[in-house]
Amino acid sequence: MFPLRCSINPNLMARLSLAGSRASYCAVHWMLAMGSEEWELYPSSFIGAQVIDYGPNSRDMDDDRSGDLAVSLDAVLPDDILEKVLSFLPVASVIRSGSVCKRWHEIVHARRQTWNSMLPQKPWYFMFTCSEEAVSGFTYDPSLRKWYGFDFPCIEKTNWSISSSSGLVCLMDSENRSRIIVCNPITKDWRRLIDAPGGKSADYSSLAISVSRTSHQYTVAVARCNQVPSEYYQWEFTVHLYESDIDKWVSPFTELLIGWRGGDECVICDGVLYYLVYSTGVLVNNNERRHCLIMYDLSTRPTHTSLMSMAIPVPCPLTCGRLMNLTERLVLVGGIGKQDRPGIIKGIGIWELRNKEWHEVARMPHKFFQGFGEFDDVFASCGADDLIYIQSYGSPSLLTFEVSQKLWKWSVKSPVMKRFPLQLFTGFSFVPRLDIAS
Repeated sequence: MFPLRCSINPNLMARLSLAGSRASYCAVHWMLAMGSEEWELYPSSFIGAQVIDYGPNSRDMDDDRSGDLAVSLDAVLPDDILEKVLSFLPVASVIRSGSVCKRWHEIVHARRQTWNSMLPQKPWYFMFTCSEEAVSGFTYDPSLRKWYGFDFPCIEKTNWSISSSSGLVCLMDSENRSRIIVCNPITKDWRRLIDAPGGKSADYSSLAISVSRTSHQYTVAVARCNQVPSEYYQWEFTVHLYESDIDKWVSPFTELLIGWRGGDECVICDGVLYYLVYSTGVLVNNNERRHCLIMYDLSTRPTHTSLMSMAIPVPCPLTCGRLMNLTERLVLVGGIGKQDRPGIIKGIGIWELRNKEWHEVARMPHKFFQGFGEFDDVFASCGADDLIYIQSYGSPSLLTFEVSQKLWKWSVKSPVMKRFPLQLFTGFSFVPRLDIAS
């Protein structure tokens, strides 16, 4: 049987019984918005849905047009059109729509490839308190400006190292730093990787993940730094890489750092691993930067080169420097230290690295800087795509910055409550996606 093409009268549209399905209305509204009142009406045998007898709408019994029939659009929409309609919704709405009926639940949860063409989603922010208790918190959705109670999978301690990319979140145990987990926090899908090398003996470890948007394969980088025994000024820096397609760790690079040590901050951006190193204070005078950025090319993976010889100084004295990948642009967020007292910050700046030079993107306006209340020299920042989050460790207030519009904005009030004066808060961002698995 061929599909029947028919024309829908807008007056009749308003009187259709939607059987509790708002997305059915969205389907018609979306199709009409495309500039045509014609659409494909498929028979129920084509859809595979149950044939339903429709009676008159009781509200219209006294109407002169009582002969019109109430039709559930859900019964006549084919799966591919329904999937297309749902793909225009925010992720939170898509997840809720899975509770409408069995058919919608299967479309939302059993058809991962459906969501490949979903509209891009702004990154969410997961906020939680720093404590020895189990990790629980709330997630902020900037698209709908709402907070959701959220049970994040796999995190056991608040001091775990965390990195995210294109819908996946990578977690590293802070005690056994060989134990690494990759998960999709939206679908709750997760897996533990084979143990990373050198975890138990590392003085400093940092974590980064990069996910291919096309193949969904991913690379995990662990940068470790160990002090050379009896040599206070010498630190051994090693890069370990995991490739999901071969399920294997390799350790392609080692360098001896003199007068510099590693830390816990790195990121993968456009095929390059960027890593912040810190001066040990011996070979640096007061006029030089105490932080530098070193780079390791993951495509060529050189084995005999000096990364420190190509190091890039940070743009100014910094505290809490954080690296982030914003659509393959390397961005640095940090507290701007006072010239005479670099540990005390006078503001927060954002810079982008272009052609190995830092370019200032923005500085936090003073009214927002004051708005944190208990702001000190320790804060959290992270971001993805076009959005940056900044949060003081001493306050549940959350500030966002949209890079393209240069727009600073507070989130709606967080449901995370401060219960005692020294309580600390932290968080991280991730992009909500339904189409990617660990």
